[in-house]
Amino acid sequence: MSEQKTPEIGTFEENYAALSEIIGELEKGELTLEDSFEKYKLGMDKLKNCNTLLDKVEKELEILEEG
Repeated sequence: MSEQKTPEIGTFEENYAALSEIIGELEKGELTLEDSFEKYKLGMDKLKNCNTLLDKVEKELEILEEG
């Protein structure tokens, strides 16, 4: 399956990789409170992007199944 890329948010794989990296940084516990909060906000954005891309694929699959 080819990577689905939305110009504004990138691919699922790119977002998932970034989210995994952010989680790793947060788990280390070495960031300041402010940096942790910024990473958290960025992580939530990446998670939202992943969900958006998954929803898009699910809708496409539903259309294919109907046709």
